[in-house]
Amino acid sequence: MSGPAEHDAPFVWPTVRRVDARAPWRWLRAGWNDLRAAPAPGLFYGVVLTVMGFALTRYYAGAVGLALTTGFLLVGPFLAIGLYEVSRRRGKGEAVALAPTLTAWKANFPSIGFYALILTLSLAVWIRVSVVVVALFFPDGTPTVIEFIAELGRSPDAWAFLLAYAAAGAGLALLVFATSAVSLPMLLDREKMDCVSAMIVSFNVLRTNFSPMLVWGAIIVALTALGFTSLYLGLIVALPVIGHATWHAYRETVAPAERSG
Repeated sequence: MSGPAEHDAPFVWPTVRRVDARAPWRWLRAGWNDLRAAPAPGLFYGVVLTVMGFALTRYYAGAVGLALTTGFLLVGPFLAIGLYEVSRRRGKGEAVALAPTLTAWKANFPSIGFYALILTLSLAVWIRVSVVVVALFFPDGTPTVIEFIAELGRSPDAWAFLLAYAAAGAGLALLVFATSAVSLPMLLDREKMDCVSAMIVSFNVLRTNFSPMLVWGAIIVALTALGFTSLYLGLIVALPVIGHATWHAYRETVAPAERSG
C-alpha cells in the first residue's frame, strides 16, 4: 500500500525536450521498424481502421461522408491507442500480442475516455463546418471522395474547393494536432496523468519544437492523403506506421517520468 507521502507528492510537469530537424524521419523509421517487428497487431489495426473508414464514407454520402473521411486526422490519435501499446511493449522488451492492445485504454480510462469525448466533439464541429463549405461549392450535390479525386485532374473548380476546404479545416486541425501530438501516448504511459495536463504538455512540445512538429504533421497528412488516393488500401500500412511513429515522437520529445525510490 502506498504511503501518505506518495499521495501528497506535488505534481511535477514532464520535461519537454528539444529535437532536431531530422527527428520526424527518425520517428517514421522507428514506426516502420515496429510494424515490421510486430506485423500482426499493426496490420490488424490498419485493416480494421481502413474498413471502418471506408464503410462510414460509403454509408454517409455527400458532405458528411467527406467530413468523416478527412476527420480521420482528428480522431486518429484515439484510434491508434492499441498501436501505442505495441510500441510501448517493444520498448520495454515485453512480449507483443494483439489481445492486450485491445484493452490498453483501461490503463488510464478516465483521462483517455475524456479525451476521446473531446475528439468526438471536435469531429462534430468539423462535420458542421464541412457541410457548410461543401454546400457553397456543390449546391446541386456532393461528389463522393473517389469522384472528387478524379475531378481534380479535370476541373480548376475542384482545386478551388480543395483550397477553401483545407483553409476551413486548418485552424481546427492545428488545434487538435497541438493538443494531441503526444497527449494520448502520454496518458497511456503515465496512469496518473490527467487529460488537461497531457494536452498542455503536448502544446508545449509543439511550441518547443515548432518546425520539426510541423514537418511531422505534414508527413501525417501526406501519408493519409496517399492512403485515400490509393482507394484506401494504402491506409492499411500508413495508419499503423503513423501510430507507432507517434509513440516514438512522444518518447523523444518528453523526458521519462522520474521514479521515486
